[in-house]
Amino acid sequence: MTATQLVDRREVVSAEAFIELVIWRLPKPVPPSAHRFKYRLAYVVSGQCVVRYDNERGKGDHRHYGSSEVEYSFRGIETLIDDFKVDIEVWNNENRHSRR
Repeated sequence: MTATQLVDRREVVSAEAFIELVIWRLPKPVPPSAHRFKYRLAYVVSGQCVVRYDNERGKGDHRHYGSSEVEYSFRGIETLIDDFKVDIEVWNNENRHSRR
């Protein structure tokens, strides 16, 4: 079995912001992740990535929010996307004063 790309999408949110979603199904997990997905979900505003969920070899599943990075408990693709969307909404609410 080879890797299969499930999602590769960029959504323009405004003149200053976009969302990028990239998800692959892999033949085997990327250690230390226990699942067979490789993903990168990013929310970019004014050229800066302000929310990102990803997993990488040696680091596993984690989430970036502003300047912080914390471990993320992966519970499936749908939950991953839902959690990402919630963080975008929270970030937008917390930073609405900085948007035009």
